[in-house]
Amino acid sequence: MKILLLGKNGQVGWELQRSLAPLGELIALDRHSTAYCGDLGNLAGLADTVRALQPDVIVNAAAYTAVDKAEGEPELAGVINAQAPEVLAIEAAELGAWLVHYSTDYVFDGRGILAWQETDTPAPLSVYGRTKRDGEQGITQHHAKHLIFRTSWVHSARGGNFAKTMLRLAQEREQITVINDQFGAPTGAELIADVTAHAICQATQPGPAAQALAGIYHLVAAGCTTWFEYAQHVIAQAQQLQPTRQIKARELRPVPTSAFPTPAQRPCNSRLDTRKLQATFGLNLPSWQTGVDRMLEEVLAST
Repeated sequence: MKILLLGKNGQVGWELQRSLAPLGELIALDRHSTAYCGDLGNLAGLADTVRALQPDVIVNAAAYTAVDKAEGEPELAGVINAQAPEVLAIEAAELGAWLVHYSTDYVFDGRGILAWQETDTPAPLSVYGRTKRDGEQGITQHHAKHLIFRTSWVHSARGGNFAKTMLRLAQEREQITVINDQFGAPTGAELIADVTAHAICQATQPGPAAQALAGIYHLVAAGCTTWFEYAQHVIAQAQQLQPTRQIKARELRPVPTSAFPTPAQRPCNSRLDTRKLQATFGLNLPSWQTGVDRMLEEVLAST
């Protein structure tokens, strides 16, 4: 099996290089690759790459993820998040290849308190959310053999993330204010990558039963928290894992989303119902704390 991975150096892409390598020949690209085009902003080059490599599976882990910046760059965000996935879907359909793509809780408007199901109607609040929704639609309209995983609050030890920011602020400030009215599940990039590999193994089995697995799935760690509670957990766990670490912060103060105005509106309810994913692929998703604690151990060990 030949797998084409796009976005190899992102949080999820980096972990996918590990999880997909045992499944077959892996060709991993990013936008700086030279032998083949991995730049989602170059639609013609992207199509040429797929035609040249003729993969059995395309995994698109690349995206325009600068949520606030997208409000001022809707055209570029649209090319990368909407038009490029549609091009990949068209080319994958020509080859009969599977297409794996990642989407987001931002396709929903964040109302209510119930976890969003795959069948709920998207109503994005931002340019980023709209372009990700459009990307989903481009895929589903052009290619039946797709797996779209919606996820949220992604973290990894590689690169910047919320937990690292909280640790830094805790060493610099006596008081930290953190949003306490947005709800979701911090989800590790390694969990996303491992579930992806598991799903690909099942989807690429011969026979009609495998093709019936195609569709949109919600993929997040188990449980739910707020950014404030997430920050509390991170600081407490860091102190337990590394008692000698100097923590200056004496107070974490919960505040509403309105205390931090941003160009792009965030959904307050990012809960995602994962029952379809777990039932279809026979999975048991770990708690968000499990993934965060593992990530913190790796981060603290390197500092």
